[in-house]
Amino acid sequence: MNNDLSSLNNYLFEELERLNDDEELEKNLDKELKRSKAISSIAKNIIDNANVVLEAAKLQNEYGIEKKELPKLLQIENKENSDS
Repeated sequence: MNNDLSSLNNYLFEELERLNDDEELEKNLDKELKRSKAISSIAKNIIDNANVVLEAAKLQNEYGIEKKELPKLLQIENKENSDS
């Protein structure tokens, strides 16, 4: 699994498909429910973190803050041009 929001989205939909599979769900109901709750909780944390980064980018743009002035966690990197 890649560590990006697109992969997270795909993974969440895969879990939704497992939960929608009646035959598989009957066999492993408790296991799938526990897995689903865990995935949901972790996904929420990842999304909350992404929102913090997004808000930092908005503020950076609004106030003209240089990338080097931000903590590394809040720095936005362009995957195509990550050396800027």
